Amino acid sequence: MLSKSHSKILTELVNLEGVKVINYIQHEGVGIILHLASERNEAICPRCGNLSHKIHQNHRYLVKDLPLMGQPVYLEINRRQFKCKICNKPFSEQLDFVKIRRKYTNRLANNIVEQVLENDIKSVAERNNVTPEEIETMLKDAYHQLNHEKPIGLKRLGIDEIALIKGQGKYCAVLVDLDQGKLIEMISDACGGFHLRRKEKIAEVLARWGTEVLLQIEEVSIDLWIPYKNLVEELMPNAQVVADRFHVMKQVNTELDNQRKKEKREAEKIDCQSDKEQMLSGLSKSKYALLKNEDNLTEKQRDKLEQVKEVSPTLGKMHQLKEELRMIFQKPIDWLAALFELGNWFVSARQYYPENQNTMLRWFDEIIAYFDHRTTNGIVEGINNKLKLIKRSAFGFSNFDNFKIRSLLNWHFNY
Repeated sequence: MLSKSHSKILTELVNLEGVKVINYIQHEGVGIILHLASERNEAICPRCGNLSHKIHQNHRYLVKDLPLMGQPVYLEINRRQFKCKICNKPFSEQLDFVKIRRKYTNRLANNIVEQVLENDIKSVAERNNVTPEEIETMLKDAYHQLNHEKPIGLKRLGIDEIALIKGQGKYCAVLVDLDQGKLIEMISDACGGFHLRRKEKIAEVLARWGTEVLLQIEEVSIDLWIPYKNLVEELMPNAQVVADRFHVMKQVNTELDNQRKKEKREAEKIDCQSDKEQMLSGLSKSKYALLKNEDNLTEKQRDKLEQVKEVSPTLGKMHQLKEELRMIFQKPIDWLAALFELGNWFVSARQYYPENQNTMLRWFDEIIAYFDHRTTNGIVEGINNKLKLIKRSAFGFSNFDNFKIRSLLNWHFNY
């Protein structure tokens, strides 16, 4: 048994409310085992609230705690069972530092969750001498402790999706508070399989927020997908739908790249060998020279762009129009000036971007709305990139729910 002074020092070092250290043992190869005793002689019955002093049984067991000076630490605790005089039934006392049926302290669990949010589950499990299954339980406990209330002060919402398994059409929707830069929710098909852009499941989540939240939303940034637009109009009548400018440019880039591929295929059919070689030489490895923002081109890519313009005036003009559209989005102009400039762009681009002409005319109001407050899904794209990193490092997670839990904890877990 420790002396009073040593007990006091170790108790202060352990720093757990309601208990004191009465002894310790150091086992080589195991670590330090601290024997704890409760400082209270009573407990409150969870059923009736009566204070009981009558101990019914003692239940001693070991729980893992944070390491001390590089040594593993285990706490031998006694979760006593009291018997209530009013209910005449036994109950276990509540220990604030360890949950029932857990073999580790709350602070160790929080520390491990913090580590997992920055690393893969396998390495964290090995480093902390816990199992991946225990870490999964820690993450679920942390998730259940989050504030799952309705979003507070949500004014601008971003809706997008992320591929869960690349190339297999498995996606989940991502809802983001654009002002706070926080992930709010991730939504997949409720039946276990994943379905591309399940409007119905998103509608269910939004409906749970209630009309008070939905009516205060002022803008919703989306890609050019009609069901998202319809969803906003149905549930958020005060919100302005804003077509994300980056998705607009992505559509333009796609049509430009399709033209590049088409001309390359046609060049393969040229009978004159010298003309064929000249055309293919100019078009070869030209994708990024055409699609990247011209401001960001390397010297080599600028040279390639000039080669493309020499062999294909059509691609050269399409590239010019693409850059003109990008510059319109970047100009500090209001919606009226944007209306005029976009109108002129449509006239110039009619024969070069026929597919985008139709799409952009259908979404013209939503595109113009961008110039009111410059709302985009750029923040959402940044969050999507973080989600992709989480997905790649999430060894040990085998289903969507685990991926969702880990993802939401990255933005909502209180360290």
